[in-house]
Parts: sequence; C-alpha cells; structure tokens
Amino acid sequence: MPLVSLRARDPMIDGRQSERALLVRRGVQRLLMKMRVSVLPEIPLSGGRRADLIGIGEKGDVLIVEIKSSIEDFRSDRKWPEYRLHCDRLYFATHPGVPLDIFPDECGLMLSDGYGAEMIREAPEHRLGAPARKALTLRLARLSADRLLRAEWIANGAALSGLPDADE
Repeated sequence: MPLVSLRARDPMIDGRQSERALLVRRGVQRLLMKMRVSVLPEIPLSGGRRADLIGIGEKGDVLIVEIKSSIEDFRSDRKWPEYRLHCDRLYFATHPGVPLDIFPDECGLMLSDGYGAEMIREAPEHRLGAPARKALTLRLARLSADRLLRAEWIANGAALSGLPDADE
C-alpha cells in the first residue's frame, strides 16, 4: 500500500486490508520497532507479489511478515512460500481469535492484539544472496523516499495528478 491514497479518507488505508488485519499490523509494527527493525507496509516484490510488512534490522537482515486475520485468510492464500526469495526470515502474524496450530512450523509466528505483539516462534534463517539483498535494500530505500516525499506534498496541499505511483 502506498503511504498515501488520494481516494481514501484515511490515507494510511488503501481498502485491501480488513479492520482486523490493520490491528494485527499495528501491534506487529510496535513489536518490530522495539526490536529496532525498520518496517514498511504493503511492499511490491519482484514477481508481482506484495508483502504485508517488510523490515530491515540494524545489521541489514530482511524479514517479511504475512498477516492472516482468519483461518479462511490463511487457507485461501498459498503464495507465502514465494516470499522466502525476498527475505532472511519469514513470519506469520495473527490475532488471538485464530488458532496458532494452523501456521507452518517452518515460519516464525507473532501474535498481536493491536497494541503490541508477542513473538511466539522465531523464524528459521534462509539468508539472501548478496545481489538479491542489495537489490532489495535499494528498492526499499527508494520506495521509502518516494512515499515520504508524497506524504510531504499531500500534507502541504500539493497535487499529485500525473505523477507515477510511488510503488511502481
């Protein structure tokens, strides 16, 4: 999701996320911030996939968090193994209303109540290669700068019509 959406009342919401998923996201973001991991939501990846959350730690480790707000959400979405190509560690995050035993053991697991989150299971490490890490880090830096610039322009009343989407 771009940081800002000109069509939504709340520019942080682009309409794809359920209210429950947004609460899970907020709690996970707070946990990751405490862990000194910088996080971005809704990041497009090569291959057409979109990570719910992607983070970079102080040493450059990359993690992806796939948010699941229900059993149906988890069962209907089988793209998660492809995310391993874009991170060192892959996690699922959910809320207390979803049974934790549905999530695969080969991924980390976080439980969020919207105000914070708890690490239930650490994710095994699958290190990215140096070229993939560099390309991903550069992509994240550019997306972050583009999103921040757009947020600044909108906050100051500038029109964005005619500009390409920041996530393209």
